[in-house]
Amino acid sequence: MILHRSMKLIGIGDNGQESLLPQYVQWIEDCEVLVGGERVLDFFPSFTGEKIVIKGGLSVLVERLSAETRKTVILATGDPLFYGIGGYLAKKLDIEVYPYMSSVQLAFSKMGESWQDAYVTSIHGRPMKGLAQRIDSKKKIALLTDAENNPNALARYLKHFGMTEYRAFVAENLQGNDEKYGWYSLDELQTAIFSPLNVVILQQTSAPKRYPLGIDDEEFSQRKPDKGLITKKEIRVLSLQAMQLQKDSIIWDVGTCTGSMAIEAGKLSPEGQVFAVEKNAPDLENCMQNQQKFRVDITAIHSKAPTGLENFPDPDAIFIGGTGGEMVELLQLCCTRLKPNGRIVLNAATIENLYKAVEAFKACGFAVDILQAQLARSKPILDMTRFVPLNPIYIISAHRKEDNHE
Repeated sequence: MILHRSMKLIGIGDNGQESLLPQYVQWIEDCEVLVGGERVLDFFPSFTGEKIVIKGGLSVLVERLSAETRKTVILATGDPLFYGIGGYLAKKLDIEVYPYMSSVQLAFSKMGESWQDAYVTSIHGRPMKGLAQRIDSKKKIALLTDAENNPNALARYLKHFGMTEYRAFVAENLQGNDEKYGWYSLDELQTAIFSPLNVVILQQTSAPKRYPLGIDDEEFSQRKPDKGLITKKEIRVLSLQAMQLQKDSIIWDVGTCTGSMAIEAGKLSPEGQVFAVEKNAPDLENCMQNQQKFRVDITAIHSKAPTGLENFPDPDAIFIGGTGGEMVELLQLCCTRLKPNGRIVLNAATIENLYKAVEAFKACGFAVDILQAQLARSKPILDMTRFVPLNPIYIISAHRKEDNHE
């Protein structure tokens, strides 16, 4: 059965009516209500029906259009379902969607390269935070920008995280009167002046260093001379496994120290967010340095937990590397804030802290699993090999009892 809806959403290019099929132009001429941004509506100066300018939130527009009985056409630039208003409107209104080419599609056509293998993301109207781990090691990246997160800001961000293996193709005012496009180094990208209407494509010119799961402890900046305040590589991998991270998990790292757990968690959840808290300022400084080196952009604050956690969004997973003596209060808060099906993982080095943690989790109605990790690393001695033990660690995993479907 074919449904013919009276309301249509049509994509349009910056060349105005030239971008529209004759049928689309006819629908616009025949409609009684034309909806769109001011710039798009200006393409139709002779339209005699009612014009509705899209301003502010879309919920007010949806409420108004839901009661509309006249023939209505909504105009949006490019493909309305590609980071546009179409996705929201299609869920709220009974509309037909007729897309035009997206700005990314047009930019790649100017660049003369295929784009089915590109990673596409947006920093338009959303923070740049977390972009580093999302794009790290990707060979071809397309970004939608805005006035604040513009190509200059993007270049500064990439250089901050050492992502100097990229060059940039910027396409401005696509199909408009002032269309312009070309290649830029990151230094040029940082200082050039660009139109607000632009798309940036990053292309890798050399392969960066890759860090697989289980980064060597020596790779991290640590407090000197008393090194060792780090979750050791083997324990780190076991703890990350226990957290059951997804690619979009929201993660807390309490007592982050060097940031080793937060950084590896960020790499495992590149589409998510990582929030860390550390009470020692020198350790937090090392964490910041490690973020830059390993290209993981996390939110790390200087505070003694649980203070500071109230500003973090509810997490899917929590790692607790240190409690600062406030274990019971901290665990109660974490249990309260944890999302359904989430996991809390705590590393304890003493049987006293093991007991306190298990009792605190049980008091909150959580089920507990404990892994005792007793590991040793090989070390050469003359022409032979001996083993040096690591400190035994209790890896405590907690989850709500109703989350356990075994």
